[in-house]
Amino acid sequence: MSYAIIETGGKQLRVEPGRFYDIELLPVEPEEKVTIERVLLVENNGDVTIGQPWVDGATVEGTVMRHFRDRKILVYKMKPKKKTRKKRGHRQEITRLMVDAISMNGSVLAGTSAESTETPTPATPVEVMPTEAEESAPEATSETASE
Repeated sequence: MSYAIIETGGKQLRVEPGRFYDIELLPVEPEEKVTIERVLLVENNGDVTIGQPWVDGATVEGTVMRHFRDRKILVYKMKPKKKTRKKRGHRQEITRLMVDAISMNGSVLAGTSAESTETPTPATPVEVMPTEAEESAPEATSETASE
């Protein structure tokens, strides 16, 4: 399994292909492709490449899934015995990013396979056969229902 450590929004994040991550807001539209070049570390089948500060030629490609607002963070300040209170809230803008591939010097080290992106074939329809209990049960008629 390959992974990379990237820097985005002032934070460092370990990412793997085929998974999505919530990061700080990126100024792109949903369903657009994004390339992140601030890669701090790349691991590919036990081979670790550490950058100083970034790995040269390493990129992480992803697709923006959607933008939304994170849960509210409440900040409550008070001074005891003074009747002074402040209650403030903050909701951070978040981008959900699906990591598609990790590349190094133009070659893809890890990525989502083409097999997983194909649409699954529909299942064959199955006919429902009545059970013996349903066949032997007497059907209700309008005469018995009115009594």
